[in-house]
Amino acid sequence: MLDAPTQQPRNLTVDGITINVPSLPEAVSSIVSAAQNGDSFSVCTLNLDHVVQLEQRPEFRAAYRRARFVTADGFPIVVLSRLLGTPVSRTTGADLVEPVCQEAQKKGLSIFLLGSNQPTLALTAKRLSEKFTGLEIAGCYAPGRNFDPYSSEADFAIERIRASGAKLCFLALGAPRQEVFAARCLDELKGTGMLCIGAALDFIAGTQTRAPSLTQKIGLEWAWRMLHDPRRLGPRYARCMAVVPRLVARTIPQILTARMRKAA
Repeated sequence: MLDAPTQQPRNLTVDGITINVPSLPEAVSSIVSAAQNGDSFSVCTLNLDHVVQLEQRPEFRAAYRRARFVTADGFPIVVLSRLLGTPVSRTTGADLVEPVCQEAQKKGLSIFLLGSNQPTLALTAKRLSEKFTGLEIAGCYAPGRNFDPYSSEADFAIERIRASGAKLCFLALGAPRQEVFAARCLDELKGTGMLCIGAALDFIAGTQTRAPSLTQKIGLEWAWRMLHDPRRLGPRYARCMAVVPRLVARTIPQILTARMRKAA
C-alpha cells in the first residue's frame, strides 16, 4: 500500500503577505544563492509597523507583494506562526547584514550601501571591511533626508548602483521608502538583490544603539526602543498595538484550517 503523501506545512500569511523565509540561516542562504545566480530580487522584513502601513499605503503593499523573500521581524508575527504550527524565528534587517556580508566575502559578491548619511556609511564600510577581510564594497550613497523613490535623486541612486556592479544592495532608508525603492529597482536594475534593512547600518556604525540581545530574544526590543525615544516611537507603537486584535482575527481562519488538516 502506498503511503499517503505528506502535506507540506503552509506558510503564515499576514494581511495578504506571506512569510516565506522561516529563519536567519535560510534567509542568508536564499539571498546569497539568488545573488550568485545573478537574479534581481528584494528582501522585506515584516513587522507590526509595516502591517499598519500596508493598510494605508497601496504602493507599500505592491512593493511587498513583489518581494521574493519575506521574513518575520515582529514578535507577534512569530507567535502567530507558532499557533499556525509552522513556527518561524524573528529575522530583522539588522540581523541580516553581517551574516550576508560574511557569505558575500566568501563567494566574491560585491555590496553597495545606500541610506543613512555619509559619515555613517563611511564608518559602516570601514567596520565591515575590517571584519570581513576581502569583502568588496562597490559603493556607498547617502540620499537626502526627504528621499523620494521616484525622484531624480532616485534615478541618480539607481545609476550609482548600476555603475558599481554590486550584486547586493543594503537599503537603509526606512519604511516605506526602502521597500518602494527596492520594487522600482527590480524593473531598472539587472542582477542586484535589494535588502531592506532599516537602521542596521547605524547599529554597525554605532550612531544608534540596538537593544540588548536578551531584550531581543524575549520579544521586548520594541519596549526598549520606545523607552529610549518615547516622543517619536510612542505613537508608532500605539498604532502597532491597536492593529494586533484585527491581525489575530484575520489569522484565526488560517490557524483553524491548519490544525484541522493536521488532525485529519
